[in-house]
Amino acid sequence: MSLEKLVSGYIASTKHVLNELQVVESSMSIGLESIGKVVEHAKAYLDDAKYYRDKKKFEISLTSVAYCEGLLDALKLLGVVKFE
Repeated sequence: MSLEKLVSGYIASTKHVLNELQVVESSMSIGLESIGKVVEHAKAYLDDAKYYRDKKKFEISLTSVAYCEGLLDALKLLGVVKFE
């Protein structure tokens, strides 16, 4: 699989997660504003990934989408969002 296809697949799956993401109530004291800030950073990384993919800078694109996924995974591990 080419790096371009790999990046495009990551971008598509991460975009899907961001569209389906649901914030859940938790016993943790993480406010909705803080969760929203992390989600906005994830969206910015996804935008960066698409930008660099379109510029054919696939290594940078892959790094950006991986950061996005890392933030989303962290939110999920904290139990403050849910997605499949």
